[in-house]
Amino acid sequence: MASSIKSTALEPTRFELAKATRLEQVKRLAPVYGLVILAALLGLLFSVLLPETFPTMINLRSIIGDKAIIAMLSLAVMIPMVTGKIDLTVGYGIVLWHILAISLQTQLGFPWPLAVLTVLLLGGFVGFLNGVLVEIAQIDSFIATLGTGTILYAIAMWHSQGHQVVGVAPDGFYAIAGLFFLDLPITGYYVLGLALTLWIVLEYLPIGRYFYAIGANPKAAALNGIPVRRFTIIAFVSSGLLTAFAGVLLASRLRIGQASVGLEYLLPALVGAFLGSTTIKPGRVNVWGTIVGVAILAIGISGIQQFGASFFVEPLFNGVTLLVAIGIAGYAQRRRGAASSRAPTTPAQPTSTQFATTTKGD
Repeated sequence: MASSIKSTALEPTRFELAKATRLEQVKRLAPVYGLVILAALLGLLFSVLLPETFPTMINLRSIIGDKAIIAMLSLAVMIPMVTGKIDLTVGYGIVLWHILAISLQTQLGFPWPLAVLTVLLLGGFVGFLNGVLVEIAQIDSFIATLGTGTILYAIAMWHSQGHQVVGVAPDGFYAIAGLFFLDLPITGYYVLGLALTLWIVLEYLPIGRYFYAIGANPKAAALNGIPVRRFTIIAFVSSGLLTAFAGVLLASRLRIGQASVGLEYLLPALVGAFLGSTTIKPGRVNVWGTIVGVAILAIGISGIQQFGASFFVEPLFNGVTLLVAIGIAGYAQRRRGAASSRAPTTPAQPTSTQFATTTKGD
């Protein structure tokens, strides 16, 4: 079975921490919360250096408004990554979905709820198609989703003819991303709600344990009775739905559709997901690590831009951070593999429930 990445865990268990000395506990917990501390230190640093612009409500609203869609796409990327796959259509799909969300209303006369529902259904269908290509056709997920994404981008170019899609949509559609609650953009609450939901699903429901089991070792998961193909396809469908919803939010926020907007979200989304696999639960893709990864990008880029950095600094920062994140994740996996090879083996074979639980690393 082709697999682009693996999902394993390195976070210390309570039993390991209880046996360790205080210094060993600090060493074990440093990789777990290192990026969280780094994000806090970055925020503190820029607040001290830029006291009039950085630690303000205006800047907070700007960061949430700009990065909420990236956070949502990072969560969309994260779901297939849990199963050991990768979905590149998030960066291409959002181009087509935000154009369709506008054009279905302004050109075809769809009511805005029907337009939103249509985009979500199409996003889910593309996710299903990706799952079929990866699991049934046995195409590596990187290649399959790159091909699917390129086709989506071509459709977006054809549909828009390379021009902006403009028109007046109902106020209800603009309110999807335009409302504020407690003086903060509503999009931030969408991200928080989705993160909480995914966290509960992945950490406390059987489907989440199955996802992690598949990501750790799909052959062992299949031997333990887990329907690998079905759950991998579900992961891709979930990613497609989230990407489509992000496209709807982007359309509601921009109020126009254009093919030149969207691809710049792909790299930050990947950075957030990969960076998230290096914190909270190092070596394993996880929800709160992904949110922390996006927060580091948001804080770092916002602070650098307020210092008057050139336009190329943001993609440079994203690219360097992606390489660092992949390097750390690879190192974490090698450590996990070395630890597993030194661990004593037992003749007993785990049951499906035991296997799913142990892959959680706690």
